Amino acid sequence: MKRTKKQLIVGLATAVALTALPAGAWADTVARADQPIPLITEENQPVAPPGSGGEEAPSDVAVSRDKAVELARKLLQIPTEYTLQSASYNTDRLAGGTRSAWNLDFVKKVNNKQLGSIQARIHATSGELLGYGSYINDPNYKPAYPPKVDREQSMKIAEDFIAKVGAKYAGKLRYNADYGVQFRPPLNGEVRYPLRYNRVVDDIAFMDNYIDVEVDGEGHVMGYQVTWDDTISFEQGKPSITMEQAEAKIRALAEPQLAYVVPYDAKAPIKPYLSYEMAPLMIDALSGDRYQPFASTVKPNRTEPVAPSALGAKPAANKKLTGEQAVKIVEGAFKLPEGSELTDSSYHEYSDEQNGRTSAQWQLSWSIKDKDDKDNGSVWASVDSRTGEIRSYSQYSYAEVKGGDQVKIITYEQAKAKALETIKKQLPGYAHELYLQESEQDQQLDRAVIPGDIRDYTFRFQRLIHGANAVYEGASVTVNAITGEVRNYNADLGNFTYPAQKPQTISNEQAIDAFMKYYNLELTYVQTYAMQGEPIPLEKYNLMVAAGEIVPGSGDSGKAKLVYRLVQRPLDGDVFLDAESGQWRDRQTGDPASLVKETATDIAGHWAERELSMMVAYKALDLEDGKVRPQAVVTRGEMIKMLVLAMNSGNRPSLAFANSESASFRDVGASSDYFIYVENALQANLIDRGDGSFDPAGEVDREEMAELIVRALGYNTLAKYEQLFNVPFSDVGSIENKGQAAIVAGLKIMNPDEKGQFNPDRLVTRAESATAFFRFLQAKAELQEAPLRN
Repeated sequence: MKRTKKQLIVGLATAVALTALPAGAWADTVARADQPIPLITEENQPVAPPGSGGEEAPSDVAVSRDKAVELARKLLQIPTEYTLQSASYNTDRLAGGTRSAWNLDFVKKVNNKQLGSIQARIHATSGELLGYGSYINDPNYKPAYPPKVDREQSMKIAEDFIAKVGAKYAGKLRYNADYGVQFRPPLNGEVRYPLRYNRVVDDIAFMDNYIDVEVDGEGHVMGYQVTWDDTISFEQGKPSITMEQAEAKIRALAEPQLAYVVPYDAKAPIKPYLSYEMAPLMIDALSGDRYQPFASTVKPNRTEPVAPSALGAKPAANKKLTGEQAVKIVEGAFKLPEGSELTDSSYHEYSDEQNGRTSAQWQLSWSIKDKDDKDNGSVWASVDSRTGEIRSYSQYSYAEVKGGDQVKIITYEQAKAKALETIKKQLPGYAHELYLQESEQDQQLDRAVIPGDIRDYTFRFQRLIHGANAVYEGASVTVNAITGEVRNYNADLGNFTYPAQKPQTISNEQAIDAFMKYYNLELTYVQTYAMQGEPIPLEKYNLMVAAGEIVPGSGDSGKAKLVYRLVQRPLDGDVFLDAESGQWRDRQTGDPASLVKETATDIAGHWAERELSMMVAYKALDLEDGKVRPQAVVTRGEMIKMLVLAMNSGNRPSLAFANSESASFRDVGASSDYFIYVENALQANLIDRGDGSFDPAGEVDREEMAELIVRALGYNTLAKYEQLFNVPFSDVGSIENKGQAAIVAGLKIMNPDEKGQFNPDRLVTRAESATAFFRFLQAKAELQEAPLRN
């Protein structure tokens, strides 16, 4: 690089052709559908060993293992060099019965090295293909970039595949346009298009039954999964209300709640944002009433704090406790078990990059001795050295009292009083902000089971600030049911600074308006299980069966109910609603976000439209009033951001230490939009520290961009040997780094002009930089075997 410049180194198709595994990518491992492979019978192949998760198949099973293997080979056209490695037989529970299937695993090995595997799941009664997955481990396999197949083309491939292996589903499926939608174009050839086709019942999509197909960028079907239950019965009848009426009901029922959100990867110093949250709702489509089959037994307590006002001031962080003082604080707060002896006292400091604070704590431990001086348990505690607050306390005794109906215990209410007393004593400054969260099950615990079987009562307190849930802060107290003493205590408070007064927020109506754009309203069926007349989720039902709590088939699966429900619309990342501004923000960074894909309004028909659109999609280039300004000169900051995103598959990098003290350049601090990218580029050796100045707003010329790309390819050292390269430029004498220029030209990443000149000093536009990085990705894919920086 020129030393005189700033340092930038910086209905389904009925076709029967099976396109699952074209020969183009699998070479000789898998054949196309139009090149059928003779059936190979399996003899003396292993069955899954005992304990491998399978079960013994009945002797009269309709589809034997050998028949299942034959069917799998025929349906998937598995090549002969793939041998059966294992087979297992399993039974799944359905709403009104069971379904058994064979799980088959085929592998290809060369010189004892596994180069590929194919898994198939065959219905043990009908012989239907229920599932398929494939994996290839070929070091010579290089997917093309850009991908040969886009999402729309992959749909045709998926539908042809379903028509071949799942013809019975013809006319019963509907493509789910929201599932697996990708907002950003791929940055490499390793692309997977997840496609879903939902079951249709009475012209209504049942979202819990579907067929998933995964197609890669080469056009191969890499996965297939049938999630379908023919034993489900569906509620009969037509909706009594329209979609518009359902929306009106939801708006009337909606209750947005305030909560503080802390973006976990925001620019330092990180601050909490006051946000609105609104849970999705369901409306019974036949009755028009609200439908709450899985309502929680925990009724959020937002009205009754531990105390109506603070019982004291929050402690100032101005102390420097000794170990002895920390021990006395713990002994004064909790009754340590008899025979407790202090065994360890250690001091720890920790700098939290999220909130910019340094914490200091004493970690204390005691051993509990019995009358014979034998170990009988332990006690642990941590004390904040600067505030004197006990952060945690826990004690455990090996001599537990055995359960039974003769053991006397304290009541739930007595334990609750103890927990409230503990919070008031230990956290007086937070008593008005801590709210006990109880469930009906908690309150009835001492009456619902054998008393002696209750060991502890646990109470959880959530911190609310001016009525807003401080999601990451709260406390908990565990009271021993037999001794009545506190066994565990934890307080996670004061991590961030919150406003002294409640901020002005948008109205509930405005919040609901925003969330109705965040959600889509759909008419579908939902399925629940019921035990003793109470609906429970299918997942909980299966868990209860697995735990032996209920017998398989017990309970009532009920009918799949017709409902209107809110579901999150496809989004490019997680977002939250800023309650103060009404702006959607990125949950990761706190930056402004949009619910719809941003597109540039000034590049239609531009020669670099595709490349610029890609950079806008990844937010590598920012829009101003909807314009990307393709002819504007690209800046150093933008250039580095584009390259780092390209090298990280479009993912925003993270740094372990992201504060101003760790900034490597004096003009790119932690508050800069480019900080995370510049630091990542420095760590990856793409740029040098130089004189400590980066100049993120500086303009970039062609020679600087060439060097940056060559470094990213991993060829910068090689480029120094200029005699190895043909430098075919008519202005070669004006090029300082001839090796870098020759490499980018040879790889067709950067081309000379019509006069054959490289023009090293010419400034690079946004359109030119976007095009260069697109070509960089192409070259990177082609040179996959070369020593690239991946």
